[in-house]
This record gives sequence, structure tokens and C-alpha cells, in this order.
Amino acid sequence: MVEDSSTPRKVLLVPHSGRRSNVATAALAAELLYDANIAVRILVHEKDQIIPTHPILSLFEKTSHCPEAVDGVDFVLVMGGDGTFLRAADLAHHADLPVLGINLGHIGFLAEWERDSLDEAVKRVISGEFRIEERMTIDVEVHNAEGDLIGTGWALNEVSVENQNRSGVLDAILEVDGRPVNAFGCDGILVSTPTGSTAYAFSAGGPVLWPELDAILVVPNNAHALFTKPLVVSPQSVVAIESRSESFPAVVVMDGFRRIDMPPGSRVEVIRGKRSIKWVRLDQRPFTDRLVSKLRLPVDGWRGPAKKRNTP
Repeated sequence: MVEDSSTPRKVLLVPHSGRRSNVATAALAAELLYDANIAVRILVHEKDQIIPTHPILSLFEKTSHCPEAVDGVDFVLVMGGDGTFLRAADLAHHADLPVLGINLGHIGFLAEWERDSLDEAVKRVISGEFRIEERMTIDVEVHNAEGDLIGTGWALNEVSVENQNRSGVLDAILEVDGRPVNAFGCDGILVSTPTGSTAYAFSAGGPVLWPELDAILVVPNNAHALFTKPLVVSPQSVVAIESRSESFPAVVVMDGFRRIDMPPGSRVEVIRGKRSIKWVRLDQRPFTDRLVSKLRLPVDGWRGPAKKRNTP
């Protein structure tokens, strides 16, 4: 964890413009940064007609989702849900920049704070009152049946190997550290980081991993077998998934939007990422509190740790 932070000079603002309230919140953030003499560049999707015509946001520099979007930028501020955060993290990862999420969506597990705390969040960014945690990522290679490399990528949340033919199953063989573990038919297999354990992997029946833990989570998705439980393996492990040559075509999906086609007989290898994500923290709130509040877990009746009573 990095304790010392400084005021950013130029911020890439990544808003979700699907709702008017989101656009108004993004405009407020841009104005607060501008008033503090911090330059603002706004990421605009190709089909977005709202931000380019907005009375405030249209006045700022705009960019598309491309590597050049982070040129000269030293901080990424995301305003939206988890999908918006993951797309912004793609740019932050490319340039090794700190990224902060303000939740404007529903659950928003990846966001640090909520919409109603925007003023205070931006104030802390302006004053440099934030910490940076290094969040683990995973790197991916895909090889065809001949062993040729046909694609590479990375993920903050998860890598999902998915069957493309819903009328059949993906015949897969799971391997860890060069040794076969199990073979089964399935809809797919998820390989997740601790950060991604509360996302797709959680929905597929995997456990929640605290983000401070260094580990790789493997979760079969709708496997047609009796003995297919999630695995938690070492962060130094190499997790591989092979599809049989007679299997259906599959696709490797990273964080829900980066894709690599996987022909029958291909092999996916997943390892710990060479570059982590610089995750901005604004407070000391533990992950346990975030988990309870985001999932609305029942904790009524909790009494806390036992304390010894003073006796005369």
C-alpha cells in the first residue's frame, strides 16, 4: 500500500451518461476539479450525444476509449457502476495510473464511495488525502490446437471461458501447475482474482475472497459432473483450461468486454498479472463493512467481541 499521495494535475473523468442524474453528477465533479486548477479530460463513448452537447461537460477536453486517452493524465475518476469502472480500469492499467470509483449504479462493489459523498471524495482527491492499494490482476494467453499464440489479455475481475453453443457443453480439462485436475462438460470456467470473487464467480457459486488475500479462484460454471467444486490456488500457480478437439468453439472473456475467440482444441493459461491496479482508498473502512452493506446482509443482533467485566 502506498501512503503518500499528491494532488493530481490532470484527471481523466469517466462518466456513465445513461441517466440525467449521472450526467449532472459528472458535471459537478468536473467543475469542482476545474475550480481547483486541475485539468479535466472526459471519456466519451462514440454514440454518446449527451456529453458533447451538455452546457458544462461540452466545455472540457474530450477523448474516446483508446491508449491516447491517458496521455498526460495522472489520475482516473470513474462515475458509474462496476461496468464503467472495469472499462476505465482498462485505461488505468495501461498507463499504471491510480483509479477511483464513485458509485452511480446499483451494487457498485468496485466503487470506493457513493454519489452522496461526491463533494468530500473530490475534496480528498484535490488535497491528495488518499491512499493507494495494489490490487492483484491476472494475465491471459490463448493458444490454438497447434500451440500457436492467438491472443493475450488481462483482467481485474475474472477470465471467463464460455461455450458459444448453448445447445451443447464445453468439454474442458482443468490443469493447475502443469498437472490435470479434472475433466468435465460445462457452460464454462471462471478464473478470478480476489477482487472479482464478488462478481461473476460469486454468482456461479464461488466463495468471497477478501481483497487483501493473494490467490487465484477457479469456479466451474454449470458443470455436468458430480465433483466440481471451486478451487483456491496459489497466486504463483499457472491455471490452464484446455478444450477437447471435438468440443464446441468457445470464447475467452476478460472483465466482461475484452474477448478472444477459442477454437476447439485450444488452451487458455492464466497467471498472476505482471502489473497490478492502483486502487484509490479514501478511508479505512474494512472490506467486511463493504460486503455487508453492498449485499444487504442481515447482522441484526450482533453484540461484538466479548469484553471482560470489571469485578470489585
